[in-house]
Amino acid sequence: MDGLSEEETAIVSLVREFVDREVRPVARELDHTNTYPEKLIKQMKEMGIFGLAIPEPWGEASVSAQCYAAVTEELARGWMSLAGAMGGHTVVAKLLVQHGTREQQDTYLPRMATGEIRATMALTEPGGGSDLQAMRTTARREGEHYVVNGAKTWITNARRSQLVALLCKTDPAAEPAHRGMSILLAEKGPGFHVSRDLPKLGYKGVESCELAFDDYRVPATAVLGGEEGRGFTQMMRGLEIGRIQVACRALGVGRAALEDALRYAQERESFGKPIWQHQSVGNYLADMATKLEAARQLVHHAARRYDSGERADLEAGMAKLFASETAMQVALDAVRIHGGYGYSTEFDVERYFRDAPLMIVGEGTNEIQRNVIVRQLVQRNPL
Repeated sequence: MDGLSEEETAIVSLVREFVDREVRPVARELDHTNTYPEKLIKQMKEMGIFGLAIPEPWGEASVSAQCYAAVTEELARGWMSLAGAMGGHTVVAKLLVQHGTREQQDTYLPRMATGEIRATMALTEPGGGSDLQAMRTTARREGEHYVVNGAKTWITNARRSQLVALLCKTDPAAEPAHRGMSILLAEKGPGFHVSRDLPKLGYKGVESCELAFDDYRVPATAVLGGEEGRGFTQMMRGLEIGRIQVACRALGVGRAALEDALRYAQERESFGKPIWQHQSVGNYLADMATKLEAARQLVHHAARRYDSGERADLEAGMAKLFASETAMQVALDAVRIHGGYGYSTEFDVERYFRDAPLMIVGEGTNEIQRNVIVRQLVQRNPL
């Protein structure tokens, strides 16, 4: 793969083999029974997948965003939920590497690298959705502690994570509102409730939960970076890698759908020839492959931009928008190509069709992505 070192190429190959050998044979049953993939997560820990974003001295194999993108795509090709299991964890790792105090880094990063500590981020609220500045979760300073009250929803891995990067308002009166936000590094304790797992169309096996905070106390040292009011800016940079990750999940789902459709179109015959030779089916396959390749190029462009250290919210937004819409279209077209079998739970294409919408609404809806894109376009091209 272009742009990857020899070591990174080997890591991607290792993950591809793991997906083919361990994940694909069991994904359908795990999905249909909504079973947490305990064994697969354990294997991912042993392979170092949870430490890919963590450099020395805390981790062993920090990789480029391009390599991380390729690993995510491979995992999602096997089962999108596995890529979800390491998505928020990686965002929190990046937040700590880029913004944490040395004490915060030393406390969490070595155990996050091995997967001993799993981490997630908590942004979305029941009434706020993608409008982060409307959040109502507050953290009030009381001596050497903050007292947190509020609620979060759609928090992936919340039940099995030991660390939550909690975005909340430490100064609810701040103008503009984002200047009053901070990220708290929250561990579970009294007043921190994981209330329920949300029932979902797809994205099975991995839990997405509602959280409630009722006079939950964290030490004042839990503010990421040690300084109040910087949480929104910190999280926006974190969401760049988060959106690249979601775009890669879409690539993986789309690629699995295309591969299955291509195989089926060569095996299935109608009117005396393989169905790919019928122009209507052939056209679907040609368009699916072309759009998916265009999406991959956008994603890797965003990853290169991120690696350069430059602001990448425009590129990450474009990649997430295009890749997720493409995955949805490719999944639907794979169902069309399979005909009646595409609607059967005995074929994987129905799972891709259920999983694909998550990337359209997750990590900021695509409607929000368009807002981000146009704002950055104007900012980068002023009159």
